Amino acid sequence: MKVTPYERVPCEPVRMDGAVGCQVRWLIGAADSAPNFAMRQFEVAPGGHTPRHSHPYEHEVFVLDGEGIVGEKDADHRLKAGDVVYVKPDEVHQFRNTGSKPLKFLCLIPNSGMAPSSPVVPECGCEPGRDKTGEKRS
Repeated sequence: MKVTPYERVPCEPVRMDGAVGCQVRWLIGAADSAPNFAMRQFEVAPGGHTPRHSHPYEHEVFVLDGEGIVGEKDADHRLKAGDVVYVKPDEVHQFRNTGSKPLKFLCLIPNSGMAPSSPVVPECGCEPGRDKTGEKRS
């Protein structure tokens, strides 16, 4: 069993292209011999955001503190402490802090999600080489 104050877990910058003012703590994961899930705690500075991205696995989010927006393909949803978010596999999403204090949330993912590389989606919302409808550009 592991019991640790979260503050003792190192906080690292999110190194994904497009991340601004984001830090993450890997609270529980494969390094703890957790066979199925990883629990991370994110902190997004005022004005900061995660990359606009997608990945082939789901994740579940619980907002601990602050306020912000989670954007999906064509909609934004306001967030505040106590809100929960389910991000489906392959769903384009981005978390943005719209408040004056850090936006903090827990994010749970399957350990398979710890593989490198989640595609960052350009601001237009389309993949390189495709238009907004998803059709290939010539």
